[in-house]
Amino acid sequence: HYETVAGDVVVPIGAPVWNTRTYVLDARLRPVPVGVAGELYMAGVQLARGYQGRADLTADRFVANPFAGATAGEDAGSRLYRTGDLVRWNRDGDLEYLGRTDFQVKLRGLRIELGEIESALTAQDTVAQAVVIVHESDLGQQLVGYVVPADGHTVNTEAVREAAGQSLPRYMVPDVLMVLDVLPLNSSGKLDRKALPAPEFTVRVFRAPTNPVEETVAGVFVEVLGVDRVGLDDDFFALGGNSLIATRVTARLGAALDARVPVRELFEASTVEALAVRLERHAGQGGRPALVAGPRPGRVPVSLAQQRMWFLNRFDPGSAAYNIPLAIRLTGELDVAALGAAVTDVLVRHEALRTVFPDSEQGPSQVIVPVSQVPVDLTPVPVAGEDELRDCAARLLTGGFDVAAGVPIRGGLFRVSDSEHVLAMVVHHICADGFSTAPLARDVVVAYAARCAGHEPGWAPLPVQYADYTLWQQEVLGSEDDPGSALSQQLGYWSGALAGLPDVLALPTDRPRPAVRSGIGGTVEFSVPAPTVVRLQSWAHERGATPFMVVHAALSVVLAKLSGTTDIAVGSPIAGRGEAALDDLVGMFVNTLVLRAECEPNQSFAELVDRVRETDLEAFAHADVPFERLVEELNPIRSQSFSPLFQVMLAFQNYTQSVVELPGLTIAPLEVEWEAAQFDLSMTLGDADGGGGYVGSLAYASDIFDAGTAAQIAERFVRVLEAVLEDPTAAVGEVSVLGEAERRRVLSEWNDTR
Repeated sequence: HYETVAGDVVVPIGAPVWNTRTYVLDARLRPVPVGVAGELYMAGVQLARGYQGRADLTADRFVANPFAGATAGEDAGSRLYRTGDLVRWNRDGDLEYLGRTDFQVKLRGLRIELGEIESALTAQDTVAQAVVIVHESDLGQQLVGYVVPADGHTVNTEAVREAAGQSLPRYMVPDVLMVLDVLPLNSSGKLDRKALPAPEFTVRVFRAPTNPVEETVAGVFVEVLGVDRVGLDDDFFALGGNSLIATRVTARLGAALDARVPVRELFEASTVEALAVRLERHAGQGGRPALVAGPRPGRVPVSLAQQRMWFLNRFDPGSAAYNIPLAIRLTGELDVAALGAAVTDVLVRHEALRTVFPDSEQGPSQVIVPVSQVPVDLTPVPVAGEDELRDCAARLLTGGFDVAAGVPIRGGLFRVSDSEHVLAMVVHHICADGFSTAPLARDVVVAYAARCAGHEPGWAPLPVQYADYTLWQQEVLGSEDDPGSALSQQLGYWSGALAGLPDVLALPTDRPRPAVRSGIGGTVEFSVPAPTVVRLQSWAHERGATPFMVVHAALSVVLAKLSGTTDIAVGSPIAGRGEAALDDLVGMFVNTLVLRAECEPNQSFAELVDRVRETDLEAFAHADVPFERLVEELNPIRSQSFSPLFQVMLAFQNYTQSVVELPGLTIAPLEVEWEAAQFDLSMTLGDADGGGGYVGSLAYASDIFDAGTAAQIAERFVRVLEAVLEDPTAAVGEVSVLGEAERRRVLSEWNDTR
């Protein structure tokens, strides 16, 4: 099939070179499902050897052929050519051209497929060809579309933009359309994007905030989203906000305006102007007490999040399930003394990293000890080869802690050679969380650079320490004995929301559930294609939801199908760092929310998302009650065989992984073959670097699942997500988790009576 689309010529592909019989149905290859988009590769005797004089381009586009020798006519060592064309099989067995894979951009925090916008423009009868670019100017990033009129037609640009807006979310509609007689082409007959004329903007006047409340809202958007400027017409979600970041925004707004700001307000009025109008009613009516450092009592209790970590540790001190490990390879000239001094500086800076949790008649407490009592010895330990290195690192990282007897942190430095070392450190979850890695890595870098230069780090003092947060948390939540306290009211909500929740989600497992979990697990990787993510973001925006809510609903459908039940609960972590004073602090702040979904077979997926949206918003609005306290209140069946209230975790990786760069050193992670499993399944999704899709991982408990089963569950999740986005009106009960190969095996092969 061939055609000319936006000036890019798609080369005809002959059947002897590429055909469905050879490449799709080969017994050694998995079939490509109908409707799944992917990049088109070409192979065959007619393929060139590369680009003349362009080794870099050749290496990028001419890649090794993984099918070499597997099919007739393909010699060993042959290559594939990456066309950059995004295609998919339709039900007639034809390849449909969808656009280009190399024209995806990130605009105002959102990943956008320019080809999807171009298709929406050319769908109009008056438009023959279209191309869309992102234009950088003093106004910031703007979407600019260029269109060529169809024969006998003139283009009304506003009418075309309005029509495109019927199928595209608002943020993907071009800010301006320019009409051209023809699209400029280069000498190869391809679109010459550099020759497109400069856009002519009808400038939307930037409307600056006009009163203190509007200025406060705009300022918080800038701070949390990391954008340069925000005006009255800017939308929180269009700027890249999501449901998890929303809790940070409402906490900061509440602190700045002395008000209680429900997260629902941000969802229902997401522009600066609209939100400010709503908040004017709440301003000055009393919000949370300010989080500041203050006098401490003689005994500092543990926080509610630490309480359960402490209990779990006392129950099984040898378990490494709640260890947070770090192992990095340092190549280059390492200043060992400077590294040791830098780690000491960081331990001094963060009290949470040098805290012991002894027991007493009043329960556990926090006791902060001097750095001299912290067991981190960075004297280099020689190791002979990679095997010994990994064994030593694994022993250090996977050992348990007795948090009541000593500081739950260990560290070591292994010397592989004079120019290669490995730094390994591990801390118990009672002292830190995943979000702590960013400030921790930043502080290590600053301290090491300073110590190499011969002086102490010059960082600003932290406004509060973890002990201050613990005392503040007690003040904010109040006493359960007070019916008007936040803790009492929120516990009341959760008691009703989770009433009657099944004790265990009965997923089909590879082995019976053991009486006591080992805590050992594994992880399988998967991905959600970029076109699917674009549809997900677009449809979620149209529905007034967020991508997280749509993913939550899709995962609930998968779990309902696999378990044969409709009442599905998943856990989801929330950062718990709404207050600005906590941004740079290491500590255990993360909380876990229990999100419940009722997957009735007769309801459509769109209706399920609407219900999930309401449930998730209510959960975010009652996120102050720590999960540990919720377990105590609801008192579900306790078992060492499974986690209480939920057994499947869903997380969006919405925080930036820290990149550590030390002077004179090359840094790389050291992979250690060990993994803990706190739950039966834990799904994590995050943006692919530059790829536009989601990269995902599914951690599984090895006690009950094999890697192949976990991979199959991940595949089913992606399959269901694509199916429900293709037709959100379809009834949940009609959505199939089976692929074509699975369906054929179940319906035909297993029923072959011969």
